[in-house]
Amino acid sequence: MSKRALKKYLTELPKKDLEEQMMDLYTRFPVVKEYYDFVFNPKEEKLLQQAKSKISNEYFPIKRRKAKARRSTAQKFIKHFIKLGVDAHLIADLMLFNIEIAQTFEAEKNVADSFYKSMLNSFTEAVHYISLNGLLADYKERIVKVYTIVQEREWLYLDEFSKALDFID
Repeated sequence: MSKRALKKYLTELPKKDLEEQMMDLYTRFPVVKEYYDFVFNPKEEKLLQQAKSKISNEYFPIKRRKAKARRSTAQKFIKHFIKLGVDAHLIADLMLFNIEIAQTFEAEKNVADSFYKSMLNSFTEAVHYISLNGLLADYKERIVKVYTIVQEREWLYLDEFSKALDFID
């Protein structure tokens, strides 16, 4: 069904039927429920803390012995927050937190080459997102700190990390 056809259908629908359909969607689809719960009661800080906790657990697990260190966990939260319409400051904070916790992990453990490529992607995306949303003044210090650690530890793909900083000029 096209957007236009849906709009026509909805305008012709009596208000009571429309309300019933909305309630059906709300109860039937968890995504719809989550969206409306967020819209009417956005507990952004709570969501951010839960996400940070789960990302931390990827690198420094509490209940298991071995860290999984998956970038995908943070990416899922970031994409989900963008879909929900969470404040850009909180998304930028989460993006940088992911890289910072990964740097702490890398300082203590041996990591595969793919880890550095993954962190390069995260860093590039974070710098780009922060730049596009006009948040550079708020996050430049953290970006520089992350980059300084990359340089000091001589991470792989150092040139590419430098190129990612082109977004902030």
